[in-house]
Amino acid sequence: MAIPKIVILTGAGISAESGLSTFRAQNGLWEGYDVNDVATYEGYSRDPIGVHKFYNMLRNKLQDPKVRPNAAHYALAELEQKLGSDNVLIVTQNVDNLHEQAGSKNIIHMHGELLKVRNEQTGQIIDCYNDIDYNQNRLLRPHIVWFGEVPLQMDEIYDALEQADLFISIGTSGNVYPAAGFVKIANQVSAKTVELNLEPSLGQSLFQTKIYGPASKIVPEFITTLI
Repeated sequence: MAIPKIVILTGAGISAESGLSTFRAQNGLWEGYDVNDVATYEGYSRDPIGVHKFYNMLRNKLQDPKVRPNAAHYALAELEQKLGSDNVLIVTQNVDNLHEQAGSKNIIHMHGELLKVRNEQTGQIIDCYNDIDYNQNRLLRPHIVWFGEVPLQMDEIYDALEQADLFISIGTSGNVYPAAGFVKIANQVSAKTVELNLEPSLGQSLFQTKIYGPASKIVPEFITTLI
């Protein structure tokens, strides 16, 4: 029996139980901040020092020892280990590194990564675990896809979706494109589609299988059916 090709989309809901607030929730990561100020290139151009302070804060939160992968992250890492990296791709909207910490290897961060910065002049991507002082590093910007910018590695993502036998969406609201449209592509190629979420997403009607509850419970339970 052939090993299925699986594409897994993860959103903020998979990391919420690890101590990272979702961006849109009450008391979430945007709380007290206008997204136009901290998540657009225009906002960065207006106040680069302030934007770097915001991402320095998020970087420090992510590196808090209390923030650890949960059972859902580990289940996906085990799936990849059992079926092979060629057969399991995680496409994450999250800018954290919890999938990596859990052991997953084949990951596309379509919205960038909090622990990296990018040289605006050369395009070089650099690991970053400390605060960035804009006055000393004027060419470095957060390696984050801001509103109005094109998500990363989209060609690779679409290629994988078109070859998928199974598409799983975990912890996403279904209201941010292009990720919200991935299930439609999966349906077009007759892949099985599964939504694992705390509550129904905006696109829940497009999924063949829907399971709702905390990610740390329902993701491991579902993954055991695939291994």
